[in-house]
Amino acid sequence: MNGVHDMGGQHGLGAIDAPADEPLFHAAWEARVLALTLAMGAWGRWNIDASRHQRELIPGPAYLAMGYYEKWLTGLIALMTSRGLITPDELASGQPAPGAPKATPPLTADKVPATLARGGPANRDVVAPRRFKIGDKVRTRNINPAGHTRLPRYARGREGVIERDHGAHVLPDANAHFLGECPERLYGVRFSARELWGEAARAGDSLHLDLWDRYLEPA
Repeated sequence: MNGVHDMGGQHGLGAIDAPADEPLFHAAWEARVLALTLAMGAWGRWNIDASRHQRELIPGPAYLAMGYYEKWLTGLIALMTSRGLITPDELASGQPAPGAPKATPPLTADKVPATLARGGPANRDVVAPRRFKIGDKVRTRNINPAGHTRLPRYARGREGVIERDHGAHVLPDANAHFLGECPERLYGVRFSARELWGEAARAGDSLHLDLWDRYLEPA
């Protein structure tokens, strides 16, 4: 979807501040939000693409006013309530509803190290058509979907070159909306900076994007 989360190429958002010794978390509550996100995701009521899309649905003014983990928490609350893990009343009170059944968490502290080590790979061992080969010139489609996509606005309708073939991967555009994984071939595509940003970009610079098959057409 088109929204303020897709910031690439936009002006007026200020400089990127990247301190040399930036801590992993700026406050203890940020670590708790990460832990909550992992613990709630373990219930299997949603997937990583749905969680990304939920954060994209935060209204623009609120999104720009929030910090990174504030967005995570806002999206997590929306998912927990919409997928039946908590009720609005439980959220407001911080207590389980009277008579609510007690559930056993699927992710307990002893399982965390193995779960983090395993990660959540999105590659799939399935047959996916290979329309392009290394070195092929391609053009990205000019799409403006209302739902989730991983094709950024600044790269739509642009020409690039296939540099890698990553094999079949879960398609976020479908997975985010619980339409199935629909694995498609994922390609590494190189774009010249000037193709994306125009003559103001420095000659010789380039940008690499991993893009799904449906985003591309022959150039």
